[in-house]
Amino acid sequence: MAAYYWVDTVARGGIPTTALHGGVDIDGHQIYVGRAFHDGDWIPAKVIPGKYVAYVAYNGEEIAKDNFQVLCEQRFDWVPNSGGHIPPDAVEGGRTSDGEPLYIGRVEHEGSTTVGKVHPSHGVLYIPFDGKEVGYPNYEILVLRA
Repeated sequence: MAAYYWVDTVARGGIPTTALHGGVDIDGHQIYVGRAFHDGDWIPAKVIPGKYVAYVAYNGEEIAKDNFQVLCEQRFDWVPNSGGHIPPDAVEGGRTSDGEPLYIGRVEHEGSTTVGKVHPSHGVLYIPFDGKEVGYPNYEILVLRA
């Protein structure tokens, strides 16, 4: 059996009890790790069940998605990372339309622990926040626990 799996869900469909918790939004809503398809890419997403939405960072914007997947089951760790370096056992959260893997990361931003995408060729973590895509060179990346 796989160490983790993705579950298809919709904004008002709820999330599985095994979904991976990723952080807390500035208003106290819980954030879970997800991914969504947008413009040909599978992009790591922050899923906020209390707001019935998932958000992806794309092309400088925060984009709301009604259909997405959540990451479930797990023995994961968040490890400090920077500059787009991809450690062994990093969890691939998506892929660009031209085939570049995207990984799952998170960062503290304005009082929120927010999930986003690690874009290796850009050397940063991008988070969707307040309508924008925000980049961070230093962040945590999700890895499978050994």
